[in-house]
Amino acid sequence: MKKTIQLVFILSLLATSIDLQAQNFYKEKISRNYIFSFGVGPSFAYIDNGGQYRDFKFDIKPSVSASLTKRVTPKFDVRATMGYQSISSGGNPSQRVQDHWTLYGSSFTAKGPAYYFDVMPSWNLIPFPNHMLRSMFNLYGGVGLGIINVTTKQTKSFSSEETPTKHSITTGYVPFRVGLSYTLGPYSDIAGEGTMLFTFSDNLDGNVGFNRFGDHLGQAQIVYRRYFRPKNR
Repeated sequence: MKKTIQLVFILSLLATSIDLQAQNFYKEKISRNYIFSFGVGPSFAYIDNGGQYRDFKFDIKPSVSASLTKRVTPKFDVRATMGYQSISSGGNPSQRVQDHWTLYGSSFTAKGPAYYFDVMPSWNLIPFPNHMLRSMFNLYGGVGLGIINVTTKQTKSFSSEETPTKHSITTGYVPFRVGLSYTLGPYSDIAGEGTMLFTFSDNLDGNVGFNRFGDHLGQAQIVYRRYFRPKNR
């Protein structure tokens, strides 16, 4: 009798284990097609009074971002990103450059926050139909369209006695992003991500036409990515 009870108990445990595994397998067949991402890292601003870029004499400032991605196909995503970046003038311009800025009434310094939002399609180099079937490493990237607001305090000289004036500008930009992700677990990735925000303005810093190109922002971030699906699904 005792052996019979033990046998029944063991069979019950096996049946429960098999049932749980079957339920878990069925559950994970439903792909988690949404990804929340949070990134942080250094950034720089390519602006007219930003510094001597060829000599790497420019300020490095922090940046953060948060994104929501919807997987549309195994290879194609749509991503919405909002973020913050601090921008700052820098370098050590020569007296000739300072005289040029004074002649044209250009700002010598500009410091302040930039807030942005964009939407972009994104492609995965290695397609995956289900979050459980993604590769250990994957390369992804895309190009989109966004809007950015920059508010800076500017001065027309390097004098410590000058009172900075506040300026704000809102413009569009084209984001270009590329990232390399590594799988941490069934639902999480860690990624290294590089971003360029090519703005439609050359006046983020109150200094126009000194550099060959307009004003643009660059970022390098470590990004945590989490796969999920809405609760009502």
